[in-house]
Amino acid sequence: MHNSSLLPHALSIEFPELAERIKQLKQENAHFAKQLEAHDALDKQISQDELGVKAIEDHTLHAMKQQRARLKDELYQLAKG
Repeated sequence: MHNSSLLPHALSIEFPELAERIKQLKQENAHFAKQLEAHDALDKQISQDELGVKAIEDHTLHAMKQQRARLKDELYQLAKG
C-alpha cells in the first residue's frame, strides 16, 4: 500500500535550493550530520506509521512529528547559514 501524498520529509526534497549545501554540511559538520541522521530516522519511523507498516501510539507519533519539525528547523537554519 503506497500513498503518493505521503512523501518523506528529506531536507533535500523540501529545500531543493539547499541540496548542495546540505550535502556539503553533512560531510563537513559533525553536528549537522548527527542532527540530519536523527531527523531522517524520525522521518522513517513516522512514514512507516503513516503507511501502516509499523503502528505508533498517537501521542508518540505527535511527539515524534514535533521533534522532526524542531530538527528540520535547526537543520534549515544551519544550511541557510
